[in-house]
Amino acid sequence: MKLNFRNLTVRFAVLLVGLAIVGSAVAQQTSSAPASPGTQSNAALDSILSRMDAAAASFRSAQADFVWDQYQKVVSETDSQTGKVYFRRHGKDMEMAAEITSPDTKFVLFADGRVDVYQPKIEQVSRYNAGKDRDTFESFLVLGFGGRGHDMSKSFDLTYQGMENVQGVNAAKLQLVPKNQRVRNIFERIILWIDPARGVSVQQQFFEPSGDYRLAKYNNIQLNEKIPDSVFKLKTTSKTRIVSPSGI
Repeated sequence: MKLNFRNLTVRFAVLLVGLAIVGSAVAQQTSSAPASPGTQSNAALDSILSRMDAAAASFRSAQADFVWDQYQKVVSETDSQTGKVYFRRHGKDMEMAAEITSPDTKFVLFADGRVDVYQPKIEQVSRYNAGKDRDTFESFLVLGFGGRGHDMSKSFDLTYQGMENVQGVNAAKLQLVPKNQRVRNIFERIILWIDPARGVSVQQQFFEPSGDYRLAKYNNIQLNEKIPDSVFKLKTTSKTRIVSPSGI
C-alpha cells in the first residue's frame, strides 16, 4: 500500500526521525557562553550550519546505541525503547536500520522509499511505501546525516538557543520550527542538542501539537565506519509473512 504522509509521519516518522543523530557534520564550536539575542545568536547559528555544510561531503555512515522515550500527555505516561541504529549513504539515497531490543524485539528498515517493520515474535513484516512523500520523509532522516546545514533553513525557522549541559556534554541547542503548516501540524517544533567537540547530536526532542513528545538520547556514536550490508537486510525466516496494512 502507499502510506499517507501524515500517517507515515505520526506512526513511523516519530519513530524514525527520532533515530537521527542530527548534527553529525558539525565541527568544533568553541564558545561555551549562551549567545545574546540578535547578531551574536545569528552568527553562532550560521557558524554551526556552515560547518555542517563543510563536513557533509565526507559523511558516509553513522551508528549509535539509543534510548527513546515517548511521552503521551493524555495518560501522562512515558514508554521507553532501547537498541541500536544505523545510517548510511547508498548512492544518492539514505538508508536506515534499527534494532529495537527492549521492551520487545523489532527491526525497522528504511530503504528504496519503503519502511519495513519486522516483528520476529509473530513472524510478520509490515510494509509501507512512502510513495510521493519519499523525498519529504528522507529530508527528516538526513537532518545532519550528510545533509547540508543551511538546507534546514529551507524547511525550518532556526534559532540558536545557546549552550546547555546535556548528558555531561556542553551542547549547542538549536530549535527548528517547520515552515510548512502541514508538517507543523505533526511536529510543531524540534530541539537538537549538538556536541560541538564531536559534531553529533547527543539528544533530540520532537514535540507534537497534542503535547506528546519523543526524547531521543544517543551514545557510543561511530561515524563513517564500515557497516556490513547484512545490517540493512531483514533476517526473516520461511515462516515470515509480509502484510501491507491499510487504514493506518
